Amino acid sequence: MDNPDLLSPSVLCFVGDAVYGLYVRTALAEVNRPSGELHRLSVEYVKASAQAEAFGIIEPLLTLKEISVFKRGRNFHTSTTPKSATNREYHTATGLECLFGFLYLSGREDRARQLFGVIWEGGEKNEA
Repeated sequence: MDNPDLLSPSVLCFVGDAVYGLYVRTALAEVNRPSGELHRLSVEYVKASAQAEAFGIIEPLLTLKEISVFKRGRNFHTSTTPKSATNREYHTATGLECLFGFLYLSGREDRARQLFGVIWEGGEKNEA
């Protein structure tokens, strides 16, 4: 991608949702359980409340640019909020997805993986 800064937060979130979901599924693949159980586990990690918690884990590690991208996503106006999340959780999760989409499209997948690794290691759901 030539310049992800020119993309709308909606596009960055769209890509970031897929990137973050792939990281979760890749990490869970090491658990080696039936696919139905892996799917159930993955939903627990990608839901808005879990992503909001994940942002809290990596927030102190983010650069000013990364915080700026996160805020673009967080402040992006969405028409709906899922029933399973508060407005704050949903917007924080949207910001996290925006950040992961931006890093991926910027060719900084190494940084995205590094941040996800911190989330994965720091998460309380690591009993899987």
